[in-house]
Amino acid sequence: MPNRFDATVPAEFHVPFFKIMSSSPISEIAEVVRTASAVVVKVGTRVLTDSQGALDRNRIALLSAGLCQIADTGRQVILVSSGAVAAGVAKLGLPCRPANLGQLQAVAAIGQANLIQTYETALAVRNRHAAQVLLTAQDLRRRSGYLNVRNALSRIHEYGAIAIINENDSVAVAELMTTFGDNDSLAAQVSGLLNEALLVILSDIDGLYTGRPELPGSRKIDVVKQVDDSVRALASDVTSSSSKGGMTSKLNAAATAATYGHPTIIAPGKDDQVLQKIMAGETIGTLFLAKPRSLRGRRRWIGSAARVEGGLRLDAGATKAVVEKGASLLAVGITDVEGTFSRGSVVRLIGHDGKEIGRGLSNYPSREVLLIKGLSTDQISEVLDYRPDESVVHRDNLALHSSI
Repeated sequence: MPNRFDATVPAEFHVPFFKIMSSSPISEIAEVVRTASAVVVKVGTRVLTDSQGALDRNRIALLSAGLCQIADTGRQVILVSSGAVAAGVAKLGLPCRPANLGQLQAVAAIGQANLIQTYETALAVRNRHAAQVLLTAQDLRRRSGYLNVRNALSRIHEYGAIAIINENDSVAVAELMTTFGDNDSLAAQVSGLLNEALLVILSDIDGLYTGRPELPGSRKIDVVKQVDDSVRALASDVTSSSSKGGMTSKLNAAATAATYGHPTIIAPGKDDQVLQKIMAGETIGTLFLAKPRSLRGRRRWIGSAARVEGGLRLDAGATKAVVEKGASLLAVGITDVEGTFSRGSVVRLIGHDGKEIGRGLSNYPSREVLLIKGLSTDQISEVLDYRPDESVVHRDNLALHSSI
């Protein structure tokens, strides 16, 4: 295990993480840091590249120093890093990011090698190694794959290395529905593999503002209790030729992490000491609090990672019972079935107002749900000649959305 502060680390990085003045009240950031046993850091392309679009090696060195200091506290540290395509574009001397899918995949493969080598070099001077982990959404949609990824990340941590995750752009194809969409979403799903995690999203802006950050009178919001419609309305995305995620995707990621019981901090990635300041409990960026009723274990996988095969529409009574009382979904409360699915598939639960309220594992295939929808539990055996379960979706296999 490396020393807390290696002799090769520049003096500016020798900043104690938990030096908080005892005379001051403990900040909300200090409290979430205190309880975090793992930290997932996501960094975007705009933070990692310079004005010419090439990898900013000094920025990566600064980021790596902060990651190592967190790891030195014993916490599991995972970095979800963008930048492969941008690194490939710069390495090949291309005038712009390609629009063709095949070209993008090739450029990402070339850039990924450069990106991971840059991290390895920066981490090695601090006696740690970079562990490259490339994922597609399909890796987490299967329950076995979900568990395998989690176990691999645990082993990487035990070896004292830092896992650096990116979406596998070389094989992830949107037409095959295997993309996460952006690395903000990927980071949130990775946080769901862990317990007591803190998600840190390093952005090119300081946090969430009440309006566009550059406008007079717009102010940064320090703490957000819940990502609801009013909060989402504050997002003001700017299109970019180098990155996919905007504030909307970051808010979605914070909402997903909240369902797992994980807080999120959106913070300024260009601040040289951003990770040190967060871990010292300073008020920086915007903190999104965790949802008190969080998803655990299998429900985490059901709620976000698993592939959805169909949907069940609920009447008003069933919607209220599931949402407000935490009840299982019975056949009597189902009004319609969407799609074709088998027993054990993950299905959407659609409330009486047409909004998706959650997801769950169906105890019946779609063809049987069509026969028993609207019927009482006692009538199921009369129609199907058997009744494998009293509920169509049991409450233990049901994950409600964070906005509910």
